Amino acid sequence: MAIIKPFKAVRPKTEMASQVASLPYDVMNTREAREMANGNPFSFLHVSRAEIDFPENTDEHSQEVYNKAKENFFEFISDGVLFQEDKPLLYIYAQVMAGRRQIGLVASSSMEDYFNDVIKKHEFTRPEKEEDRIRHMETVQAHVGPIFLTYPKNKSVDAIVNDIISSQKPVYDFTAADNVQHTVWVVSNENQIAQLVSLFEKEISFTYIADGHHRTASAAKVGRKLKSQNSNHNGTEEYNFFLSVLFPDEQLAIMDYNRTVKDLNGLSNEEFLEKVSSRFSIRDSKLNAETAKPAMLHEFGMYLNGVWYKLEAKNEFIKQDPIGILDVTILQENILEPLLGIKDVRTDKQIDFVGGIRGLKELERRVDSGDMKVAFALFPVSLKQLMDIADSGNVMPPKSTWFEPKLRDGLFSHLF
Repeated sequence: MAIIKPFKAVRPKTEMASQVASLPYDVMNTREAREMANGNPFSFLHVSRAEIDFPENTDEHSQEVYNKAKENFFEFISDGVLFQEDKPLLYIYAQVMAGRRQIGLVASSSMEDYFNDVIKKHEFTRPEKEEDRIRHMETVQAHVGPIFLTYPKNKSVDAIVNDIISSQKPVYDFTAADNVQHTVWVVSNENQIAQLVSLFEKEISFTYIADGHHRTASAAKVGRKLKSQNSNHNGTEEYNFFLSVLFPDEQLAIMDYNRTVKDLNGLSNEEFLEKVSSRFSIRDSKLNAETAKPAMLHEFGMYLNGVWYKLEAKNEFIKQDPIGILDVTILQENILEPLLGIKDVRTDKQIDFVGGIRGLKELERRVDSGDMKVAFALFPVSLKQLMDIADSGNVMPPKSTWFEPKLRDGLFSHLF
């Protein structure tokens, strides 16, 4: 059963929340982070991507950048931009995007649940990204980005959450630049806190990582390291828990997660298309970024040399097992590895990933700029597929799912 607990959040003063809140560190590059934080000294990107406070071309993984993140974080606290609660609390965090609302419970989740597979995973992680967050967490000594978890809908949890949001005034309520509304309520009633903790412990068998596999893995590894170094460890220490927001599964939506590749592994455009055609039906009649978008499973958009193609996987190349039937697997086993030589997408520098929120125009831009040679658009994985695969003990390839809206960094941090 799932273990959650209240925690003493470090969070913004009410009037500062909209300025502090930032998109997660891993949905933008350094240039984009600089632009987002430009003119806003209170943006949490000064903590999550502290390289923006250094000259261009500074190594974002240098220790001085992690040290600056820690300096900025505690300066925000000392200056009164952020403060820490006097006692452990829970929070309700609602987001509205394009008319769709999702309401999560902000709590700290158990490190041991991660290692014991009570918190289920559905993707592999990339080692270099884990190492980055491990170093950031160890330096700052805090979890500054929440993990996005989901769980099977529970009517009793819903009833308490709905009672809180209908009877209390929120502490934060603002609409960000991307038109996503963010609203937060504090759960300070001790009986409600105890009920919510108990419901997860008694009725929620598993939670599932929706977004944040690297942050979760990094937090768990940091916690285990600190455990091994503490001769008086008793399991109640804050490093045993990490910052999370838990959403009922029925409220969530998954977008596509697309791929770009730097070269054709020595093949000409014509040779590549010929090899692709042996495994996929190819159509390229007057397609553009809108019409090339996949409309069903096993359909792919491909952008090459200024032309969009619609690919449909041939039946004999579609496996029927839970992993083999996924479009990310079909693409990997029939194009990325055999034709383009990409064996491990976690470590291969030839491939990059583009979240569906950026649209297929972003794929065009990357190829047309010369940075990439070919791009692939995929149909989104379903939440049922995600949970079924996690339940089966299998994992998807990295970067298989893209959830929107994104949780904001800076609204909650967890010291350990």
